[in-house]
Amino acid sequence: MIAIPHAFSGYSDYLACGLRRFCKSPTIVAPNLYNPQKARTMEHTLPPLPYAQDALAPHISKETLEFHYGKHHQTYVTNLNNLIKGTEFENLSLEDIVKKSSGGVFNNAAQVWNHTFYWNGLKPQGGGAPTGALADAINAKWGSFDKFKEEFTKTAIGTFGSGWAWLVKKADGSLDLVSTSNAATPLTTDAKPLLTCDVWEHAYYIDYRNARPKYVEAFWNLVNWDFVAKNFA
Repeated sequence: MIAIPHAFSGYSDYLACGLRRFCKSPTIVAPNLYNPQKARTMEHTLPPLPYAQDALAPHISKETLEFHYGKHHQTYVTNLNNLIKGTEFENLSLEDIVKKSSGGVFNNAAQVWNHTFYWNGLKPQGGGAPTGALADAINAKWGSFDKFKEEFTKTAIGTFGSGWAWLVKKADGSLDLVSTSNAATPLTTDAKPLLTCDVWEHAYYIDYRNARPKYVEAFWNLVNWDFVAKNFA
């Protein structure tokens, strides 16, 4: 396992799930008075969930979604919009902000991105095991799907404090497991994220209190392997 605080090229399915931006109507000014800061203001919006807020129950409750998605994720979006006003990041895409920023702007932008990726990696009646090329790659790396699950689970449970556990595709095409702290994300490296498990306490405390292992066990019942396979392709 490697621990890193990038890269994945945007793709249509993921963008369709919500990494989109909303443009307010442009202000019309005389050509000689044109001011790009005033001409267009871009706002990030909370991407819609790909399922109802109660759809992941009983593994993740509606109440958890109401707080995790409706409050935590929304707060990151709100903070990001406030922080980038009047800065060089104001009209950049979310991915570009994550790659180019630092400090509070990075933390909030990365958390918006990470959470959207996390939600799309889950689905009602998910779980099971992958097939095809993804399954072959997992077997090549870990020997079996069960061994992969064991190692991913160890990575998620063993991530100290708040953070994320990731399955990534490295630049050479091989798979690896990555643990990142706080808002850190593979988007800032040359590894392509395939799947993530949010291990911030707000992801599981309502349902599982401090029992992170029980949450990670439940996580496997929700994994959207179609989403993971599309990322791998």
